[in-house]
Amino acid sequence: MAEAAINREFDTRLADPELWNERDWVAGEWVAEGGRIPVVDPATGKTLGHVPAAGPATMRRAIDAAAAALPAWAALTPDERAERLLAWYEGMRGHREDLARIMTLEEGKPLAEARGEIDYAASFVRWFADEGRRASGETIPSHLPGRRLSTVRRPVGVTAAITPWNFPSAMVTRKAAAALAAGCPMIVRPASETPFSALALARLAERAGIPGGVFQVVTGDGRTLAAELMRDVRVRALSFTGSTEVGKALIRQSADTVKRLTLELGGNAPFVVFDDVDLDAAVAGALAAKFQTSGEDCLAANRILVQRPLYARFLERFAAATARLRVGHGLAEDTEIGPLIDERAVAKAAAHVADARRLGARVLAGGEALGGHFYAPTVLADVTPEMAVFREETFSPVAAVMPFDDEAEAIRLANDTEYGLVAYCYTRDLARAARVGDALDYGMLAVNCVKLTGPPIPFGGVKQSGQGREGSRHGLDEYSEIHYTCLALPA
Repeated sequence: MAEAAINREFDTRLADPELWNERDWVAGEWVAEGGRIPVVDPATGKTLGHVPAAGPATMRRAIDAAAAALPAWAALTPDERAERLLAWYEGMRGHREDLARIMTLEEGKPLAEARGEIDYAASFVRWFADEGRRASGETIPSHLPGRRLSTVRRPVGVTAAITPWNFPSAMVTRKAAAALAAGCPMIVRPASETPFSALALARLAERAGIPGGVFQVVTGDGRTLAAELMRDVRVRALSFTGSTEVGKALIRQSADTVKRLTLELGGNAPFVVFDDVDLDAAVAGALAAKFQTSGEDCLAANRILVQRPLYARFLERFAAATARLRVGHGLAEDTEIGPLIDERAVAKAAAHVADARRLGARVLAGGEALGGHFYAPTVLADVTPEMAVFREETFSPVAAVMPFDDEAEAIRLANDTEYGLVAYCYTRDLARAARVGDALDYGMLAVNCVKLTGPPIPFGGVKQSGQGREGSRHGLDEYSEIHYTCLALPA
């Protein structure tokens, strides 16, 4: 990677400068309470701006505002809520380029991927605007004489979301659009590395006519703000995307208020390639599955398992394709791999590569830090289960490849993890695909493809990858309660 690829000067101006906001959106006001948190461009190390380090008082004010807004928002018809959500959707579509540029600046992902995430994020707002209209109850055949039994769905109450830095727009809308469609206000605490994307969405929500107490964004220390959310009984549900360690802490904290939790936690995705596949298709799939979002993706292929007769040829083509990936600043249109989020991410990638080398893995491409927060796209061959890169989620552009002999071994290796978010399987044998799919202990499975997410699908994992589902009609379940009525008819 040439030095100029990082240090080039880019025009960072927005067509709509009001989308860049260094204040929180609380109770219908733009406020800057507490200290200031610097936000850094991971590609250059330059400070982009500052956001508030809000404390417990600001979060309590946000909860007060949400609780006050709940009755009126819940009382709206689904059509009335949908109108505001669709206006928010149109705002996102109309400001797609600015939102993508904000994301690339603070998160680092290539601009083409950032544009794709804005489309993805907006699609959840449109989906749940419609899905809220379909949140139906049911009439139950009565087992009691002279009774009418029925159910309706009611909003669970005030809700909150703690969102990650790697998908700073989509993780906001996938949670907030479902909550708002169900009739619930939501408070979002975005990651401190990438707050500007969430604040831009708040500006568009304001313009869309979504009341200030219904959608709010509060920035600040995650532990402090989460503690305030968890202790307040008025916050009835919380959605979190992040590490399994933090998810477990939230489960413990939720006990006192019996809070409903939706958790998307760590991943360790296997990518299984059988020897009957089209080699070019398998290599292209592995490349996409591994290096999307520069590998900083819970869906990224973390362990690539290739059947032994195909192993050498797969490695040759996969390593050559990996070496051709273009690394640089995300605002450069030809960039395919951007920077990692911070120096800790670079150190983890380097540690995984060093550990794998020490235990006998071969480095076929990359294998080195490139300066700043950049790490070369890397292929490790002959990985074994003893290596850290097999056991842990790498979250970097480091691909771990290992051989297997038969179907049983592939399943055993794929399931050899406490995580269970997504798995990938490439084979032309549909009977085998069905068998392997039944045996893989994961919440989601992609067969002969990589792209599998979107508004209609129930996104979520099993084991220590989380609980609950986001997206699809099940996304509303996380923010609604079933209310049952037994009506005695007059004699």
